[in-house]
Amino acid sequence: MTSVFFRLAFAAVLACSLPVQAQAPASTASARPPIASFFANSPFGGASLSPDARFLAVRSGAPGKRDFLAVVNLQDNSVKVVASYDDADVGEFRWISNERLVFNTREKGVGVGNRRYAPGLYAVNRDGEKFVELADRVGSVHRTGTRVGRKILPWHTYLLDQPGPRNSDTIYVESYNFDTSGEVRSVDLLRLNTLTGFTQSVPRPGNVTGWMLDHQGEPRLASSFEKDTITLHYRDPASGAWRMLTSYPAYGDGSRALQPLGFAPDGKLYVLARSGGRDTTALHLFDVASGRIDPQPLVVTAGFDFDGSLVTNRDKVLGIRFTTDAESNEWFDPAMKTVQAAVDKLLPATINLITVPAQVDSPVVLVRSYSDTIPGTWSLYNIQTGAISKIADLRPGINPAQMGRQQFIRYKARDGLEIPALLTLPAGGAKTKLPMVVLVHGGPFVRGGSWGWNRETQFVASRGYAVLEPEFRGSTGFGTKHFKAGFKQWGLAMQDDLADGVRWAVGKGIADGARVCIAGASYGGYATLMGLVKDPELYKCGINWVGVTDINLLYNGGWNFSNDTSDEYKAYGMPEMIGDPVKDAAQFKATSPLAQAARITQPVLLAYGGADRRVPVNHGTAFRDALQKTNKNVEWVEYPEEGHGWSLEKNNFDFWGRVERFLDRHIGAGAAKQ
Repeated sequence: MTSVFFRLAFAAVLACSLPVQAQAPASTASARPPIASFFANSPFGGASLSPDARFLAVRSGAPGKRDFLAVVNLQDNSVKVVASYDDADVGEFRWISNERLVFNTREKGVGVGNRRYAPGLYAVNRDGEKFVELADRVGSVHRTGTRVGRKILPWHTYLLDQPGPRNSDTIYVESYNFDTSGEVRSVDLLRLNTLTGFTQSVPRPGNVTGWMLDHQGEPRLASSFEKDTITLHYRDPASGAWRMLTSYPAYGDGSRALQPLGFAPDGKLYVLARSGGRDTTALHLFDVASGRIDPQPLVVTAGFDFDGSLVTNRDKVLGIRFTTDAESNEWFDPAMKTVQAAVDKLLPATINLITVPAQVDSPVVLVRSYSDTIPGTWSLYNIQTGAISKIADLRPGINPAQMGRQQFIRYKARDGLEIPALLTLPAGGAKTKLPMVVLVHGGPFVRGGSWGWNRETQFVASRGYAVLEPEFRGSTGFGTKHFKAGFKQWGLAMQDDLADGVRWAVGKGIADGARVCIAGASYGGYATLMGLVKDPELYKCGINWVGVTDINLLYNGGWNFSNDTSDEYKAYGMPEMIGDPVKDAAQFKATSPLAQAARITQPVLLAYGGADRRVPVNHGTAFRDALQKTNKNVEWVEYPEEGHGWSLEKNNFDFWGRVERFLDRHIGAGAAKQ
């Protein structure tokens, strides 16, 4: 390890033994924070404690340098770089024992259209010894290589997103099986020795697309997918035989879905389900012997679907991490409740999420802290001494005093449906009659966000705008009724929910009704354009990036512009949730921004990725050409190497600079001067 790398790594972990110092509140600077402070790549890429909490693995980088993996000895604060590359960045990383880590790579400085390599897979000891390449970064679907007589797994081998017991050199990995069109049709599970590269396949019960390990790290559940049905299979611990547990529709309102969350050390299976007529999902126990769910929920999050995970060590389930209006921990274990209270007392201005090591007697826990104005800070807390030590800030260039304050609200739509939303007001200055941006999330059948720092939201707020982010009907996370109310409502009631949010904000005196812009990506881009069509009196301008411009193009964009939406979703999900292109042809035309382009007279900013396979660029070019026939105030930008969103710093800087200037001209200070 060179001295240069040592200094970079040591700076990245910020000398973990140094205690956090109380800081005086920073004054709000008159200058706006630069774009780079929001959209530059963070020099800190996360941290993970070894199972015994004696070592800390950190991914870090620096301007002009690739992200590398370093290990800090917490006894003496010595640092060892264990993985670095000239042509790739270290990606995901994970401890699999007290001595050994596995990781893959990524290409942070390359757009999706120019990506050259698969993630690969590697293992290394914490001292940098016994480095083994496990999976190739290049090659065709059927290619398998060798290194010094040892088999190298093909490029389509991936880390399983489950930690396992973290006490062995052996892990489980996934291997994808593709059809002739390149779609993943099934996923194999392989037991992999990270020292020898030797693998064993786990028998697959059908077209398995997902696997779950039990608390001992052994395969216990498999999820298969056929047409419009998901089936859960259970593997008997004694015989290894698979049997069906349950099945339910893959699409629709999800009222019959049973989502496995994880196994406890005692073998109990925790699941998410709706039972007893409840509109929202709750956390339940599931009896794998009888195939029945315990009707009495363990945790109910009133007004929200349960969205979270188990927090365990090797002995027991200690608590849960879940999201309602914000993400937080809830502890079942009394000792961990005491730890949480102590951490919260030391860090009172943030929500503090605690991650526990695998070993029961480990004296240190990892803490990630955040708020609406603080992007994130990572620390170590010593349970024995009560000392807390900062590791790093996620975005050190952000001054919390310049960030907007955010609140979770609910307002009524015109038909009485309650619409959750996030409202962010800029720091300092007036709090009424503000210019406002309605920021519409993509999906649309997902949740948009939760309370906390978001770089796009805070960037817009830092320029002096209120930001409203509605969870319009169809958004997930708020119960079946809210979700199903969005079926076949693209451009209709879903659109009205956004307009009703604007009217609510104007009626409360928050927003200036003459200075509102609508913006969003993907479905949010579609809603932006339909907002300009349907409610021209509400919106002075619109910003659409990678947005759908015609629903028919989602079904068939042509031979040259096929998207990555699965055939099953097009056949079974989209007709019910979005609409049928034949039966609903008239509705598709009325709610098509492309077909209604002549009705848009407001200024529009359009941005697309040339390598986008979710919403191919023809959505943008066709709409741009139609709009420019009747509207001369159209700004267009294409980033040829980008996919469904911007991954490169330079493109984020360029795009958000355009957004800043566009908003200023049409609803900001620049508009007042015209």
